[in-house]
Amino acid sequence: MAGLAESGSNPDVDLLYDINGLAKDAPHWFDRTMEYVGEYGLLVAMVLLVLWCWWGVRRRGGEEAAPSVAALLWAPLAAGIAVLVNVPIRGFVERPRPFLDHQGLDVLVSGKTDYSFVSDHATITMAMGVGLFVANRKFGVAGIALALFEGFCRIYMGVHYPTDVVGGFALGTAVALLLSPLATALLTPVLKAVERSPRAGRLIRARRRSADGQDAVIPGARREAPGVEERDLAA
Repeated sequence: MAGLAESGSNPDVDLLYDINGLAKDAPHWFDRTMEYVGEYGLLVAMVLLVLWCWWGVRRRGGEEAAPSVAALLWAPLAAGIAVLVNVPIRGFVERPRPFLDHQGLDVLVSGKTDYSFVSDHATITMAMGVGLFVANRKFGVAGIALALFEGFCRIYMGVHYPTDVVGGFALGTAVALLLSPLATALLTPVLKAVERSPRAGRLIRARRRSADGQDAVIPGARREAPGVEERDLAA
């Protein structure tokens, strides 16, 4: 894989120079913005997107609340597992960062001394985006769009080759999709148990106080039979 970086006629290197060349022509403030967005901003945005989706699922309630939250919880877990899988891949490939082998790149972030393939940022964001897509199509499309922009930013910043980003996308997607059935099967019973708790259950399904002082499912959520509600509160 390191051999991909050895020739300036390689399409991978050519695309790297084309995208990174945009940074040379951009204003200084724009480069600084891309630096923060590509290094931190999109990761934070992805987390906020997952939380936003969770908040909607929680308020909606219903019988599918626990499975839906389980699917959402898988998105960040998938990102963490994908990064762990990437550790031996990086050590095996040992591909240097592009600015170590190629002159004239405008590197926006200094201090990158680890290997280049595959991109952790691309892996994390795509794993979360695909995991979110499995749970909620609308939010998932937005998450995947953020992941694609993250990949562009990593090349623009001069810290990754395009194939590093594509590899990260593939790794994140594979982990999120292949392990999703097992993960949701394991997480759903746990979150259903949490849902039955009077206090922790609010993480799964929002409740409000009714006129008689008892907990009630929020308006618009599926109401359960009184006997079921009593058992839940006593759990």
